[in-house]
Amino acid sequence: MNTKIIYRQEEKPMHEYLRQHARVQPDKAAFIWYGTSISYAELDRLSDTFAARLAQLGVRKGDRVALFLQNCPQYIIAHVGIQKLGAIVGPCSPLFKGHELEYQLADLGAEVIVAADDLYPVIETVREKTKLRHIFLTNYGDLVPEQPTINVPDELRAPKLRLPGAEDFMEILAQTLPAPQVELDMDDVALMTYTSGTTGLPKGAMLTYRNALFKSYAAADQNYVYQDDMLLGVAPIYHIAGMLLAINVTLYTGATTVLLYRFDPVQVLQAIDRYKITWWYSGATMNVAVMQLDDAKKYDCSSLRINPATSFGITLTKPLADQWLAFTGGCKLYEATYGMSETHTWDTSMPVDAVRWGAHGKMVPGVECRVLDPDTGAERPLGESGEMVVRSPGNFKGYWNKPEATVSTLREGWVHTGDMVKMDADGYLTFLGRFKEMIKVSGYSVFPEEVETILIKHPAIRQAAVIGIDDPQKGQVVKAVVVLQPELAQAPTGEELAAWSREQMSVYKVPKVFEFRDTLPATGTGKLLRRLLKN
Repeated sequence: MNTKIIYRQEEKPMHEYLRQHARVQPDKAAFIWYGTSISYAELDRLSDTFAARLAQLGVRKGDRVALFLQNCPQYIIAHVGIQKLGAIVGPCSPLFKGHELEYQLADLGAEVIVAADDLYPVIETVREKTKLRHIFLTNYGDLVPEQPTINVPDELRAPKLRLPGAEDFMEILAQTLPAPQVELDMDDVALMTYTSGTTGLPKGAMLTYRNALFKSYAAADQNYVYQDDMLLGVAPIYHIAGMLLAINVTLYTGATTVLLYRFDPVQVLQAIDRYKITWWYSGATMNVAVMQLDDAKKYDCSSLRINPATSFGITLTKPLADQWLAFTGGCKLYEATYGMSETHTWDTSMPVDAVRWGAHGKMVPGVECRVLDPDTGAERPLGESGEMVVRSPGNFKGYWNKPEATVSTLREGWVHTGDMVKMDADGYLTFLGRFKEMIKVSGYSVFPEEVETILIKHPAIRQAAVIGIDDPQKGQVVKAVVVLQPELAQAPTGEELAAWSREQMSVYKVPKVFEFRDTLPATGTGKLLRRLLKN
């Protein structure tokens, strides 16, 4: 494929996009944090200063620096500063407990970490077991103004902690230091994001400056993000999707992002109303939560025009999108994309004016896709399912210190995703499920996502997760774990749900077992963890 990519500026790292915006529109807000505006010029200066401080500590190109924070401007300043130095950003989930943080820090070989002060106790439990030699701490409230423009979460009002053996991140930023001049190549590793660990232990996917730029183009250009847009950043920026959309797309387009610490439906509505938000990437459950607020209608959401979303927790359907369209007065809500950490996400994008429900969009220009028979490797015909393999400027360089896993996944430039998909004659791709999560019932293939999508159409079912369980006659049968809608007059039985399912799907797909739970296990970003249902 020889698709010519035309970038907004030119082919260069994201922090160079920041530098150009700082020259052309220095006073424009890059990020707004509960009323505090950080201009493009300020972000450029602050990240320069942090890059300089890292260099003073002996951090060099290729070194890994860990970030251990929730959404906040300090995360972004550190992220950009690390990459200006040619060092590698290593995001660590702020939900980590000690053993999880220890594993990732040890795997990264990180000697420096930037963390929220309330997470210091977790660091302290693993400090002596890792290579950590320098800790920067910051408080989430450090940049919150005295008179916030929207409600502030309680976590941002916690008193600042000053701890021995740690340097105050904000005290560094009070200085003005020039960033060291470092020779960088677009194919240098700039980010190490860890996979969710659904197969074995988490692995660090090595992502480059080129990967970040290409996927910024993919997300922004396919979803009509412009320089005068006002974006809302709610998704976790330590996760690849939230990072791409809140940090990279902002720097790529020169737009402004209103950043929230975490999702809160009231704060979302306040932000949309106050700042006239035009573009929001959400999870489908967020849209539902916003509309369910008793006084939601008192907020003006008419500025919103584009809302790509991900079906985490619930499936995004046309009725939900129609409800959102009416609620906002015209905003388009649609399934955002298919992507994965190894490709810096956003391999497909839904055509905004030609949404196909149940699908995950079309391949982004510059992304090649093949659908292969997982057993023979032969290419599958249109409309038939197979393993998705992709090749693009977004593909990672491999797994950090995992040569065997790299060889298994990255072959001749193609990422073998392990995901089962099908593509129709119009080029729309539908994600069917992980190949290793596919259920074999009497030789028939059952994809969990397909059954889940049907089950949640039952009026009593709020969420559903499907797994395979062993069966002596059929090899496997389908088990459904469901969360019922609250305040039902009469809850259905498993037998009643099975009878309903037999009218909705092929008999071999019908769950043989129904289990009722109050919640489903999920990652911190809302991704369903089916493997935990099997244990």
